[in-house]
Amino acid sequence: MSRRLSQLLVVGLCLAPLTWLAIRALRGDLGVDPVETLSQVSGDWTLRFLLVTLAITPASRFLGLNRLVRYRRTVGLTAFGYAIFHFTCFVWLDQWFVWADIVSEIAERLWITIGFATLLMLIPLAVTSTNGMVRRLGARRWRRLHRLVYLAGVCGVMNYWWVVK
Repeated sequence: MSRRLSQLLVVGLCLAPLTWLAIRALRGDLGVDPVETLSQVSGDWTLRFLLVTLAITPASRFLGLNRLVRYRRTVGLTAFGYAIFHFTCFVWLDQWFVWADIVSEIAERLWITIGFATLLMLIPLAVTSTNGMVRRLGARRWRRLHRLVYLAGVCGVMNYWWVVK
């Protein structure tokens, strides 16, 4: 399979959960509380893609699957996209852009605080994910910045754990 075709396949797989969610929304099949469903599903997929991103390097090293590394950026940006969608559901559909309530919820609910902190960590990673940014920052500084993904992963798991509990 060509590199371009395999990249398109990975993008398609990354967008499949969002596509399925959109189909369910169009059918009116999001359950009793559609906002909760959108929030829960988008949060779940954010964490899944973030953990897959983190698993790519060890899988490539220990299992000899070196080709996986070329998809790490795509999967990481997918995690960021789902995180933005998750946050948008919260801001728009749950809080209706009432910024005082949004700030209050972030400050009062620990799982939301941690989820918001995770989103804030993912922003510089997404912004600096291009080859041009690697050159501008220098490889050493870029790698140091991108170690933030490990903390984001831990915070994402903590957020999920508190929500489920």
